[in-house]
Amino acid sequence: MVPNRSVFKLMAYLFFAYSIMTIVMSYMPVYFRYQGMTAKELGILLAVGPLASIFAQPFWGFMSDKFKTIKRILIIVVAGTFIATLGLFQMNNLVGYTIMMFVLFLFLAPVTALGDSLSQKTALQHKVSFGRIRMWGSLGFATSSLLAGYYLTFVGIQFIMFPILVMAIITFVFVLSINDVKATNKPVTILNAVKIGANPRLFTFLLIIIFISITHRTNDNYLGIFVTELGGKESLIGWAWFIGVVSEAIVFFAAAFWFRKFNPLTFLMISAVLYSVRWFLMGAATMPETLLILQALHGLTFGIFYIAAFQIVTKLVPEELQATGHVLFITTFFGISGIIGAFIGGLIIESAGVAQLYSYLGYLSVIGFFGLMIYKFVTENRLGETVEYSNT
Repeated sequence: MVPNRSVFKLMAYLFFAYSIMTIVMSYMPVYFRYQGMTAKELGILLAVGPLASIFAQPFWGFMSDKFKTIKRILIIVVAGTFIATLGLFQMNNLVGYTIMMFVLFLFLAPVTALGDSLSQKTALQHKVSFGRIRMWGSLGFATSSLLAGYYLTFVGIQFIMFPILVMAIITFVFVLSINDVKATNKPVTILNAVKIGANPRLFTFLLIIIFISITHRTNDNYLGIFVTELGGKESLIGWAWFIGVVSEAIVFFAAAFWFRKFNPLTFLMISAVLYSVRWFLMGAATMPETLLILQALHGLTFGIFYIAAFQIVTKLVPEELQATGHVLFITTFFGISGIIGAFIGGLIIESAGVAQLYSYLGYLSVIGFFGLMIYKFVTENRLGETVEYSNT
C-alpha cells in the first residue's frame, strides 16, 4: 500500500528529529573531551541525558495520553529542544554542562520517543508497515551523522551547536504539518499509568532486555571516543554511524517481510546473540576501519531488537495508554540503560580502556540472551500463551 501525504509528512518529521539526536549522541562526547572533560566527568555528563529522559518520557507520554494528542506535545518539546540547545552552549564548566544537558534531554528525549509512538499508531491506522515509516528516522540519523562528521572535521568540533539548531528549526516546521491519530475515548488517569509499570509481565520483560540495551547505549556513547582513540578523525565517526544506521534502515524497510516469520521473542534472542558477537569483535579491533566494517551489524542487532520489542510492549499495554507504554519501553532502553552504560562505561574506560569495555558488553549480551530464553519458556510454555502480533 502506498503511504498517503500524512504518512509522508510523518516520515519527514522523523528524518529531521533523528538528525538532532544523532548529532547530540555522536558528537557531544567528542565536544566535551575537546572542552577538557576527563573520562570520569564525561561519564557523568553522558549519564545526565538518560537520567532526564527517565522523568521526561513517562511524563510527556502520559500527557499525550491524557490530552489525547501527540502532535501538540511534540510542538512543545521540539521548541524546548531549540531553546535548551542555545542555553547549553553558553556554559563552560562541568556544573553548567551538567545542568543544561539535563534540561536539554527533558525536551529532546520525547522528540523521537513520541515520534515512534505516533508512527506505530499511524501504521495501524493507515495499514502500512511501522518499519517502513520508522526507517526514515534511521535515514535521518545516518545522513546527519555523515554530513556532520565532514562539517565538524572542516570547521572544528567547537561549532557543533549550529547543525543542532538548524535541524531543530526544520523539525519544528514539519511537526506543525503532521497529523494526529484518532484517540480512544477511554479516560486516562495517573493510576492507570502507574498500573502499567506494575504489570508483572511487562516489568519482567523490561528488566531482562535492559541487559542488552545497556550494551547498545554504551556503544552509542563511546563509539566516537573509540574511533578517535584508534586514530580516526571526526569524519570517520560520521561514516561509522552512517554505515550502522543505513543497515538499520534496510532492516526496518524489510520488516513487513521478515517479521512475520517467527515470534517476536525469537527475534529478540537472535539479536542478543548478534549483539554479543558484535561487541566481542569490536573489543578486538586495533584499527578504526575495523569498527566501520562491524557497524554493518548495527541493523541486524538494533533493527531486529527494536521492532520486536516494540511489538511486544504494544500487546502488553491497553490501547488508551499506548503512548505511555511505548515511552516506558523507550525510557528503559535509552534512559535507564543510558545512565548505567554512560557512568559505568566511563569508569571502565578510565581503569581498563575502551577495548576492555566492549568485551564486557559482549558478556552482558549473553546474559540477556539467556534471560530472554527463560522468559520465552515461561510465557509461552508454562502459561500456554498464544498472543497474535500484528505485521509490522
